[in-house]
Amino acid sequence: MQYNNLPGTSLKLSVLSLGTMMFGAQTNEADSLAIMDHAYDKGMNFWDTANVYNQGESERIVGKALKGRRADIVLATKVCGQMGDALNDKGLSRRNILPWTPV
Repeated sequence: MQYNNLPGTSLKLSVLSLGTMMFGAQTNEADSLAIMDHAYDKGMNFWDTANVYNQGESERIVGKALKGRRADIVLATKVCGQMGDALNDKGLSRRNILPWTPV
């Protein structure tokens, strides 16, 4: 695997990033975990997710895969997406950054 430095830091990121948008829906949990294990074994240390990916299911599965290797993975996540129909179910408030639960 090839790596680049994240500008302005000493972090080394794999040139490929693992996108997890399909995890928890089109890709079931078992297959998602197998994909992440394979990516990790190949040296891919830059993973991407978002709160809106399958209403948080992707983040839950990614969290499961990170157990025991969190220090080895650079995780990019987006948290501003619309998670429900209520007025405040979107944004960058603390409420929307903490684990989401429907009201």
